[in-house]
Amino acid sequence: MADHPISQPTAKTFSVVDLVAAALAGRLRIPEFQRPLRWQWKDVSHLFDSIVKGYPIGNLLLWTRPAPEAEVRLGALRIRAQAFQDGWWVVDGQQRLTSLANALSDAGAEDKCFALAYDLNQQQFVRPRQQEDDGYIVPLPVLFDLQRLIRWFTKDYPEAGEKLDAAARVTRAIREYQVPAYLVEQQDEAVLRDIFDRMNNYGKRLSQAEVFSALHPGPQRDLEPSSHFQRIADAIQDGLGFGLLDDDTVLRAVLARRGGNVTPNVTQDIRTEFSERTREPRDFQGETPEQAYREGEEALYQAVRFLQEDAGVPHFAFLPYRYLLVVLTRFFAHFPEPRPRNRILLVRWFWRAAMIGPGPFASNWTNAMRALATRITAGEESESMQRLLDAPIDAKLHRPKLTEFRTNAAGSRIILAALWDLHPRSLLTGEPYDREALAEAVLPDGTLKGVARTILKREPPDHMAMAANRIFVIDEELPEPVDKLLIAPPLHREE
Repeated sequence: MADHPISQPTAKTFSVVDLVAAALAGRLRIPEFQRPLRWQWKDVSHLFDSIVKGYPIGNLLLWTRPAPEAEVRLGALRIRAQAFQDGWWVVDGQQRLTSLANALSDAGAEDKCFALAYDLNQQQFVRPRQQEDDGYIVPLPVLFDLQRLIRWFTKDYPEAGEKLDAAARVTRAIREYQVPAYLVEQQDEAVLRDIFDRMNNYGKRLSQAEVFSALHPGPQRDLEPSSHFQRIADAIQDGLGFGLLDDDTVLRAVLARRGGNVTPNVTQDIRTEFSERTREPRDFQGETPEQAYREGEEALYQAVRFLQEDAGVPHFAFLPYRYLLVVLTRFFAHFPEPRPRNRILLVRWFWRAAMIGPGPFASNWTNAMRALATRITAGEESESMQRLLDAPIDAKLHRPKLTEFRTNAAGSRIILAALWDLHPRSLLTGEPYDREALAEAVLPDGTLKGVARTILKREPPDHMAMAANRIFVIDEELPEPVDKLLIAPPLHREE
């Protein structure tokens, strides 16, 4: 590995006032490798609560490098920024800095995610109220500006004037709060990406899959936590091109095969899974973790093949609900070669369950997964199949909505699977796309967003987000926009 010289980071502290000013001036920038903004209103509220109470909110890591003149987007803010020779590119702290800049400015606080006020009576952060006569609920941008705060109590709400001192204390606590930061001067972006990944992996809590794998490592005890599940996911991706399954789904599939609790408790169920102290008997009593991983992988492999070859689900991104794959894994663990009639009925069950969703099971997908998995009993293939088809699966079905189309919604994925079943063709060659080409096209982010493209860039106002405005395009580059190619295709296609 090549050496990447890096200067010792400079440690500084910045007041919230300084950070917000830098953000609004456009000095703060977000590198392209940063992950999307994920914080919600509750997270922003907790941040300010910690600041007012004087709690630490963590260090910032800022990459010092030139920042060109640009239209900067920071949360809900759009800033026309001048060029800075020493811009601050945020390597770690994006969520916190974005929340500070938006919640403390009038423009940013218009977004409901950043709209906060301070209740002087309850002494806590709340959502702003619409009532104009409540002087005890102070919007955060007002609280942040001492002059505006004084006008708030002396001119706008003099009846709440006795709370001015209390409000001023909160103002000082926010404005004077000091945030520690490291400033790094580094020209190689690859080094910054490496730093970013390391910063975002320090101190992470172990997932259930990681805990399970660590407690039941099998023969390869030197593997990292959850590597057993990653290996299973890699094997299925390499063998079937189904996409990379997440560790949590693989864990639940392994547990479902054994008849274990598919929603395990870390301190009880996971620890005792292969112990005689297990609260519930297992279908494969006495097997080792190594056997459970191996046989679980085989059952999961058969379930995925069924989805691709029988049910018409070519890739994980088309799967309406992950828990349906877990239930299928249990079925194929006990009945690896279903009778032809039961195989047909299993396809019917899958699509009915997908269209009904978890709602009839107390609106909870974990309950749906548990309830359906328990309908499958060893040695009772046809009986298990009939139980799967029992209520609420036999309820009246409603077609997926053709509006409000989103590639990550279950109903939209059902529609996309139906479109794929029509064997879409390349706009360039006229040849039908195959599953391998689809899997390769989906690889960058594992979603269908990049291949289920819109035909019309601007949809009519009364036809917003319509499924009819989607087409599969897997070709890497098109010479013209999709709508023009549909009107005047470049190649003659013989019927």
